[in-house]
Parts: sequence; structure tokens; C-alpha cells
Amino acid sequence: MNFGVDLLPGVVVAAVLLLAPMLAAGFCPALVEKLGRWLPRALRVAAPASLCVPYALTATSFGIFRWGWLVVYALLPVAIAFLLEQARSEDSGQRGNWRDFAVLLVLGLAVDLRWLEPAWPRGLAALGKILLLDAGIFGFLAVRRLEGVGFDLRLTVNDLRSGLGEYCLYALIAIPLGLWLGFLHMHAILPSPLRAVGAFVFTFLFIAIPEELFFRGWVQNLLERRMGRTAALLLTAALFGLAHWNKRLVNLNGNFNWRYVLMAAIAGVFYGRAWRAQRRVGASAITHASVDTTWSLWLR
Repeated sequence: MNFGVDLLPGVVVAAVLLLAPMLAAGFCPALVEKLGRWLPRALRVAAPASLCVPYALTATSFGIFRWGWLVVYALLPVAIAFLLEQARSEDSGQRGNWRDFAVLLVLGLAVDLRWLEPAWPRGLAALGKILLLDAGIFGFLAVRRLEGVGFDLRLTVNDLRSGLGEYCLYALIAIPLGLWLGFLHMHAILPSPLRAVGAFVFTFLFIAIPEELFFRGWVQNLLERRMGRTAALLLTAALFGLAHWNKRLVNLNGNFNWRYVLMAAIAGVFYGRAWRAQRRVGASAITHASVDTTWSLWLR
């Protein structure tokens, strides 16, 4: 992001509106569940239409507002809430309904294939991803009231122990394997403490938390109910790896990046282990952010 250009008043307001639901759900998880129980059914389904407002503010600030995109961002969150309201009614045992997986498929593909990025100004597509995350948070936590997600960002000592423990185990495998594959490259650089902390915090908030909530809190959580802990762990890790098939393709002439897929899939096993130890997204997000920060500073 070019902060000199991007920090327009409308963009700042939009960013606050998008980050507030994620942070409120993460630091006050009981509040989201109470909200879902308090709102009448019709309002639970209709309320997510308000997520189109951040798009309107951002797009208008850059002169690229389109009514078609406004309709998409108003109706898609409503459709998610509607499907998950039906899933809650028909699957009270929360074993996983086809509607749950349909919502996850749409959210996953929309982000991975960048279907909705043309709606946003250049450099601000991340706001669109957070918007979809908010729609998922409201849908799964307030409407569906899915149990065992563990989206609580009030980190504990156990989160640190599990998260950093799995990070160390993964590093023992990933560093030699990545160097052998030519995926990792050592850089003998000692970044400033401020840069290292900043990189970790940014990665934790904007990469690790959204991806861990999606893959571990929702996908692995639901798959466990259908296929058991081990199978769910491995399948979710494989899906996580495949979600990276199109990353860093500039240097690969657009080909399938199998090295990235393999390394991410192995990482997914350890992220999943960190999550399921206490069923807490914060723990796996620590592992994820530690891996990504180490990679970006010393091994990219």
C-alpha cells in the first residue's frame, strides 16, 4: 500500500469498519454469539448487507464505484448468512451440512482465484478479503453458531507454548527440505528488532488470523465431524497447500508452483496440530505468523 495515497478519509473509515468486526469477534467472542441469539432471524440474514458500505466508501474515494459490485457485496454476505441459517436449522448436531461446505468453497475460491479483486483500487484488494472474512465470521459464529472454532485472540501461555512448539518442529523439517528443493535461500541479514516485530504483527493480523480461522477454525473443524481428527488434519493441510498453487509464479513462468504447495501442505499439518491442541485459532496463528516472518526475513 502507498500510504500517502491510500489513507484517504473514505478508505480509513472503510478499513475501520472492516477490521472492527474481526477484532470484536476475536477479543469478545461471547458478544458475537449473543448478537446472533438476540437478532431476529430476518435481521440475522439481512444485516450482512451492510458490508457493502466499506466497498462503496473505498471505490468512491478512488472514482471507481460500480453499482454492480455494490450489489455483489450486498447480496453475497446475505446469501452466506441465509445458507448458514438453513444449515443451523437442518443440522442442529453440527456434523457439517452441504451448505457449510458450499459457503467455504465460494469463500475459498473467491480469495484464491481473485474473483472480486477488480472491484478494488490497486493495492487495496486486501480490504476485499477482509470483507469476505467478516461475512464468514458473522455467518459461522453469529448465524450458524459453529462450536469449537476457537476464534479467541486473547492469547494465553498455552497458545504460545503450542504455537511456538509446532513452529520449531516444522522448522526442523522445512528448512533442510526447502533448501534442498531450492525453495528457500539463506540470507545472513539481521533485521532491526522494530522491523522484525512489525513484520510479525502484520503477518499475524492480516495473513495468519484470516487463513487460520478459515482453514482450521472452519474447514478442519467441520471435517473432523465427518472423518475424524487425523483424516481432517491431513485433508485440510492438503487443501491449504493447494491454495498456494498460484503463489510466486513470476519466477516460474506461470507454471504450477509445486514446491510452494508441498511446503505449505507440510506447514498445514503443524498449523492444524497447533489449533487442535486447545482448539484455538490464536495458537495456530502464532505458528503461521512465525513461519511466514522467518521466511520473509531470512529465507525468501
